[in-house]
Amino acid sequence: MKTKTILEWLTLSSSIYFLAKDTQLLDRIKELSEKGKDEINKIVSESQLDENGNELEFVDKLILKTHELKEELDDKIEELVIKFYKKINVAHLDEIKALNEKLEKSDSAIALLEARLNRLEVK
Repeated sequence: MKTKTILEWLTLSSSIYFLAKDTQLLDRIKELSEKGKDEINKIVSESQLDENGNELEFVDKLILKTHELKEELDDKIEELVIKFYKKINVAHLDEIKALNEKLEKSDSAIALLEARLNRLEVK
């Protein structure tokens, strides 16, 4: 009987945990939707002018804002990719080319040194 009671309490506590987690999620979604509403209202209330001096329509404002957000997202993604590459030590193509050039210069310098050494050995 005690084992059954413990299992029931565990089940009940896990259910309460998931309900609390869902409540937090719903609160977060509500908060984000309110911020979204405020942002949309802000966009609509602002008067933006096109190159001719005419006020932009709502759809044009949304398109403009979407392009701005896309550019910001692209910049953030680029930063994250660069950080990720540095973290896993993946060499960039430019770095590989630079290393290959250094290797070729080193090979030619070694060849010159060998030629000088051979010349000195002959004397």
